[in-house]
Amino acid sequence: MAEEKASVAASEAGFNPKKFIEEVVAEMKKVSWATRRELAVDTAVVAVAVIIVCALIWACDTIFTRLFTLILR
Repeated sequence: MAEEKASVAASEAGFNPKKFIEEVVAEMKKVSWATRRELAVDTAVVAVAVIIVCALIWACDTIFTRLFTLILR
């Protein structure tokens, strides 16, 4: 019951930009940031995955193109 009153009071007060910024700064201090090495490794993994998926899509596209060309002749 007290929580409901507190949330109603907070919502009636309106938006407080200063409090919002303070809360954002407090939450950003809790964030676990990746190291430069972790970021580089993760980026490389994503790049390799994208290349593999592109190659698979290209292979499927080529196969289906040739297959439909044969069928429609």
